[in-house]
Order: sequence, then C-alpha cells, then structure tokens
Amino acid sequence: MKSLDTRKTRVGAAVCGLLIAVSAVAAVIMASGAQARSGAGELKGAGATFPAPLIAVWQQQYESAKGVKVSYNAIGSGGGIAAITNKTVDFGASDAPLSPDQFARCNGCVQLPWVLSATSVMYNLPGLPNNLRITGQVIADIYLGKITKWNDRRITRLNPGKSFPDKEITPVYRSDSSGTSFNFTSYLNTASKQWKSQVGNGTTVNWPKGVGARGSSGVSGVLSRTEGAIGYADIAYALKNHLKFFSVKNRAGNFARPGLVGIKAASLADRKFSSTNALSIVNPPPGKKFRKAYPICTYSYVLLRTTSPNAAELKPFITWALTSGQQYGPRLIFQPIPKYVVAKGKATLKRVHS
Repeated sequence: MKSLDTRKTRVGAAVCGLLIAVSAVAAVIMASGAQARSGAGELKGAGATFPAPLIAVWQQQYESAKGVKVSYNAIGSGGGIAAITNKTVDFGASDAPLSPDQFARCNGCVQLPWVLSATSVMYNLPGLPNNLRITGQVIADIYLGKITKWNDRRITRLNPGKSFPDKEITPVYRSDSSGTSFNFTSYLNTASKQWKSQVGNGTTVNWPKGVGARGSSGVSGVLSRTEGAIGYADIAYALKNHLKFFSVKNRAGNFARPGLVGIKAASLADRKFSSTNALSIVNPPPGKKFRKAYPICTYSYVLLRTTSPNAAELKPFITWALTSGQQYGPRLIFQPIPKYVVAKGKATLKRVHS
C-alpha cells in the first residue's frame, strides 16, 4: 500500500507539473495572439491624388510607430467621396469640400482640413528656364483656346529676354472628378470673367480645349511626354517628375512660386470655417501680408463617417496626421496646417464613434 501511495503521489506531481507547463505555454500563446491581433489592424482610405505623396509617407511612419497598417488608393476626389459614401473605406479624401447634396448622400459624414499645399501650373518647354511668369488671365485664355501659341505677345511680354518657340500650346486637364481641378478652376473663376461665365468651377467641367488625363500622375505623365504642353497638379508631382512650373502673379502684384513661403502666406487668407469646416484660400486679396502669397493654394479634406466600426483605430491615426504627421510635409512642399485648423479637426473628431 505504501508503494502504491508513493506511485500515486509521483503520478499526481507529474500531472500537476504538466498542467503548469501547459498553462504557461497557453499563457504565452494567448499573449502572443493578443499582441498580433492588436497590431494587425488596418485602416483603408481612398480619394484625392493631391495629398497622396504625403499620405504615402504617413503610411510608412504610422505603421512603424503604432503597428497599424494604413492603405490608401489615390483614385481622385470623386472616387474618395463615393467610397466613404458607400462605406467601403474608413476614410475618404477630397480637395474639394463636400457640397450640401454630397453631405446628404453621405448621411452621417464630417470633413476636416488635414493637408495644405499648392496647385502648380506646369509646362514643357525645352530650352527655357523654370519659373517663367504667367497670370491667371493668360492661363484662362490658354484653356479657353484664345491663346494658342507660346510666342503669343501676352506671354512674351511677361517674360522679357526669353525666346519662346512658335509652337502650339497643348492644355492638359484632369479627366476624372478631381479636387485639384476644383482648386484650379476656382482660381480661374477669380481671374477671368469669361471663364466664370462660360466654364465655371467644379471637380469636373466642360473643358473648351485640351487633352484629358486621369489623376495628377496622369497629367504629369502627359506633360512630360508632350513638348509645348501646359497642365496643373500638386507641386509635389511637378517636383517628383522634374517638371517646370510657373511663377503666378498674385493680387498684390507679385509673381509668387508654389513653395512653402507662398503657401504659408496664402493660408492667412481665410480663418473662418463654414458650417461644414470648409476653408477657401484661393487668390488672396491685395495687402502687405499677402505680398508673397501663391494664388492657387488649397486645403485637402479627410472625410469620415460619424459612426465607424474602426473608430478606435481611426481617430488616433487622424489625430496623428493632424499633429505629428505634419512634420513630414515640408520636404514634399506641404505646409503644416495652422494651429487653429488642428484645433478644429480635434473638435470634429469627437463626433466620430463606434
């Protein structure tokens, strides 16, 4: 009996030891699984091509810092609005603020500015330098088909000493629904009465003349392959593709470039949000503080649903983009958004919940 009791004791101890070991392994597995789940979250976005160069940097930096993957499909502002409306993404992006009808269709969406930059007017003229001079009226007349050659007097007299070719101008425009087009045509509306009355502004318009291309990358691609072409895109695309761009005359009478100085000066133009958080800084008024303002600047907006299944991951990412993420903008010619815009964005985020 004694030996039997001893054997039972030994077996019991062995079983206890096995259970303890199994429990320890299970605890490790559960901990690892929990960590994997918390780090395996993914946020999906789609929309404007304008902020895409900066969002690409954000994707890398945020996943590295927070372990949350962010995917973004640069399909144009119209596509971003459709995606958030149809609930196929966590966030959309548009350079054009939503219209009342778009807000109604989205049924529970908010927008807030999160990116600030400029739309450059690019050209392909071999043998001529970067930063040639141009005015809004001349740009409008080119796209209206009233100025058809590069050696037109209205261009040459703005650039004395420069030898322009007797070459046809090929205007290039966005063929998709585009917030960059909205910014560009909003500017032309302020620069040309004929443009305003005949064409107007919008994410899509009936272009009087030119060649269409999809996305900022498409416009940049056509421009780089076509001598004599003129087009528009975020300044980051012009720099990335080594394209020349104009200095544009502002209302203070100076020719300004789409750089950080010009963008920052333009951002002083409007500190009053609309009821839907829209801000317009196109073609600032004359005045000392706008002396260096580049006239074709814009905010780009992130679009969110007020009820989101991924709100717990989404809100920290948007907050990071509004704050820490802004530090990555200047090297891509994105001016950090002003503090009052950050504050408005944080206040708006409080409306987003699971």
